Amino acid sequence: MTRVLITAGAAGLGRAMAEGCLARGDRVAVCDVDPSAVDAFRTAHPQALAEVVDVTDESAMTAFLGRVEEEFGGVDVVCANAGTGGQAGRIETLDLDAWRACLDVNLTGAFLTCRWAARVMRAQGDGLIVLTSSTAGLHGYPLRAPYASAKWAIVGLTKTLAMELGPAGVRVNAICPGAVEGDRMDRVVAMESAASGLSPEEVRALYVRGVSLRSWVTAEDVAETVLWLSSPAARKISGQILAIDGHTETLSP
Repeated sequence: MTRVLITAGAAGLGRAMAEGCLARGDRVAVCDVDPSAVDAFRTAHPQALAEVVDVTDESAMTAFLGRVEEEFGGVDVVCANAGTGGQAGRIETLDLDAWRACLDVNLTGAFLTCRWAARVMRAQGDGLIVLTSSTAGLHGYPLRAPYASAKWAIVGLTKTLAMELGPAGVRVNAICPGAVEGDRMDRVVAMESAASGLSPEEVRALYVRGVSLRSWVTAEDVAETVLWLSSPAARKISGQILAIDGHTETLSP
């Protein structure tokens, strides 16, 4: 049975990943900062381990990851999925604390997750780490400097960890979702609409126009890629940055 850990796994992309793994028969642990999302996940999936954890809190993460290690006896797949959109606006309007908070969730949360996963997987001699970046980690992203910077950093972390852990038999890859249908992107559209002066409908149209397939993606599209990466079919895939976006041409209006 594959042992899977997913941060920010009680809602959105993380929940789709978790439910895909559970449907496959995996043993799954998730953490999430949202208590209501964790409660809903526990109700729907009582066989899974789910806890309320802030991924930027080192003590809380140490306790949660220690429980997973003790109860699961190790881990085979780790999805460092937690992220936040950060503040929107021209850089001269941005707040330093908001900048730091965005980098903290997206990057420090991934660091704490991967630091633990690296130790456990190196001792096992195998494993897979999947980090969630974004198409914002592949392109410049006007009005979203904190988020784009954090997601570019995830790409650098992925490439570095693939080099460090490859000799130990551990694979590391990043996924770069595009505009994913759901509540999170609804909030992003509203935020970008306020920052740009465009209507929400105009913001949505810009996202579609900048993608070759002229469409958004679903959480299930992303989850299916994670399931493939964690299958024997992808056993030689490491150090890769995989866009799941319908081919983003530009994030510039």
